[in-house]
Parts: sequence; structure tokens; C-alpha cells
Amino acid sequence: MLGGTGQIGRAATLELLAAGWQVTLTHRGTRTMPRELFPEGAEIVVLDRNDPGALAAALGAGADLLVDTCAFDAADARQLTAVQGGVGHLVVISSSSVYRDASGRTLDEATRTGFPELPDPIPEAQPTVYPGPATYSTRKVAMERHLLDCGTTTPMTILRPGAIYGLGSRSPREWWFVKRILDWRRAIPLAYRGLSRFHTTAAANIAALIRTAAERPGRRVLNIADPIALSVAEIAACIAQHFAYDGRFVPLDDPSYPPPVGRTPWSVPGPFVLDGRAADDLGYVPAATYAEAVKPVCDWLAATAGSGDWKARFPRLANQPRDLFDYAVEDKFLSPQC
Repeated sequence: MLGGTGQIGRAATLELLAAGWQVTLTHRGTRTMPRELFPEGAEIVVLDRNDPGALAAALGAGADLLVDTCAFDAADARQLTAVQGGVGHLVVISSSSVYRDASGRTLDEATRTGFPELPDPIPEAQPTVYPGPATYSTRKVAMERHLLDCGTTTPMTILRPGAIYGLGSRSPREWWFVKRILDWRRAIPLAYRGLSRFHTTAAANIAALIRTAAERPGRRVLNIADPIALSVAEIAACIAQHFAYDGRFVPLDDPSYPPPVGRTPWSVPGPFVLDGRAADDLGYVPAATYAEAVKPVCDWLAATAGSGDWKARFPRLANQPRDLFDYAVEDKFLSPQC
């Protein structure tokens, strides 16, 4: 399990251990190991995948399954194909951000070129961006193309998740709501009237599909998302219910993109919904709905970030180019409506 301490890695490790697999979990040694993994019997290996020969040494005599949760580009893909002879099946995490519309627009450049107009839902056959080093998504496609076009017959599953959430996330989207609730914000604005649908993906559901794919080896690309693509208002309601929040959500009509206020991490002017029928046809059964899977995430956020300096705990969020919690701007915007 490459990248075993992240939100996907820890969920997948627990899922596979529960199914009877022996799991070797790798990490670079830069993060505290999740405590819940130790009782389940995972073997822990400190590994820098960029060290020549390190991955091959960790694999030793081989593995029935190699899961890579953190492959980002063609260089990472080449590391995998170099050791594929000793691997029964590869499962690699990509991203649904690779999809483009008929005009070539993508999520990466949406604030500059406009939000992509994609099918609802988006099938795996939807065209992707071209491979290259330019953006996160072009690097992901370069990774995918190398794995799929390298001429190997090794069974391989590439997963394209939506907006991932889970325990241990470095950029937890749910913090946008959780912090406002913990700060006793009595009114929380929602851009696009809270109707945006940006498909969420629980780490637990990714883990369930990893296990399903491992039990049915093949060569395929699969979307993976929660059973239902909730609207932002529905996401807000799930989190509010968990905290017994009795404030109110204020739907805003401004069609601007990006919106000036109420810009949640899921706020988009058009649907971004993934077609999950191919995964269903494989025999995948979701582990949880959003309402179920978000509860432990909310508790973890309240305990982890709510009890101290959230910027130190989530530096990626803190270093965003915009202030995620500019309450002065929100108050000024909302005051005429109160």
C-alpha cells in the first residue's frame, strides 16, 4: 500500500485487512502513523519511492496486489511498470479532474476559461485532457496513459474519484462548514442557492472498490463516487444535523464564477457528477452514504482542528490564495438580508 498514511491508504488498508489480506503499508516517515492500523496487523515499512530500487526491495518476492494512492505523473507510473513483473494486480488512484468538455475546458482552468459543461453523469469514456506536465490533471493523464499503453498484460485498475473525504485528509473540504459551526456562525451563505452538485467520494467507498477490483483482476478505468451526488445544501444539512446546528443557511443568487461569497469547496455553476455504473457492474457495493461517512470525519475535525490552531494542522488549507473564513466579508454581504 503506497501512501498508507493518507485518507485513502488508511481506509484501504483497514478494508483489505478485514477481508483477510496481509497488508504491508508504506509511508515516507513524515507523518504520524494512524493508530487504528496497528491492532489489525499491518506491516509498516518506511519507503521513499524515489530512492532507486526502494520499491523493488519493499516488494521482495512480489505481491498479489500493489495499491498506489499517490501516483501523480508519468515518472511515478514508470516506477510501477518497472516492478510489475512481481505484482499480480495494480490498483492506482487517479482523479475525475482529468475530464474535459467539448471546448477543452477542465476543472484546473475553470476560473480562467469557464466551468466545463460535462455530461450528467460523466462516463469513463468522456474525453480527458492531454497528457503533459502543465497541470495536476495533465500529469494524472500522463500517469494513466503510461500505465495503460506500456504494453503490459498485468491486470490494472485505475480509479477516478470525485471530491474525496475521510479521516486523515490534508485538505478536508468539510472544514469549511465545521469551522463555521464551531465558531457559532448564525448564518452561513451558500453560493448558487446551495444547488451545486460536485460528486463526493468517501475514502471508505474507494477502499470498497479497491477490494472488489482486487478480487476480480482486469484492465479498466473506473469512476468511484458516493451513491448519490448531493447538493451543497444537502451536504450542509448532513453536517449541521451531526452537530445539532440550529443556525441557518442563506442561499445566494449571484451567478458569478467563482462566487464572491458562500464559495464552499463544492460550489460550482454546473453539475460535476460521476457515472458509477461500471463499478456497480463489477460487483462493487458502496460502504456508506455521505450522511453516514461524514460523521466520523466531522468528529475528527472537531477534535483535531477545533481544539487548536487549524492552520498548523491543515497548512494546505491555510495557504489557499483566498481566505476561506473571511467572516467580515460574509457579514457585510449578509447584513442587508438579515
